Amino acid sequence: MKLIVAIIKPHKLDDVRKALTDRGHFGMTVSNVEGFGRQKGRTEIYRGAEYYYDWVPKVKIETAVPDEFAEQVIQIIIESARSSKIGDGKIFVLNLPCAYRIRTGETGETVL
Repeated sequence: MKLIVAIIKPHKLDDVRKALTDRGHFGMTVSNVEGFGRQKGRTEIYRGAEYYYDWVPKVKIETAVPDEFAEQVIQIIIESARSSKIGDGKIFVLNLPCAYRIRTGETGETVL
């Protein structure tokens, strides 16, 4: 199993969710996060004053998938989150040795 963690622009979340569910991949956890990379930060003007924010708002999507679907899910996220501009985000893939369903106590890929 793989845990796929994607950090994307907030306005791309609905596109990613729709693309994944349309292709039969259900179940994800979404968190609002802030961070920076090459994009650095952003400058905004409010009431004539310029403000610089170090932290850029992003959305973190986490989804666990069987090994055979990992590459497909990664490609779906890339295609639906890409704007070809700096700050599109990153995807991290981690090995997931075990998963448990709390309600039934099931383990392994059956809980996905």
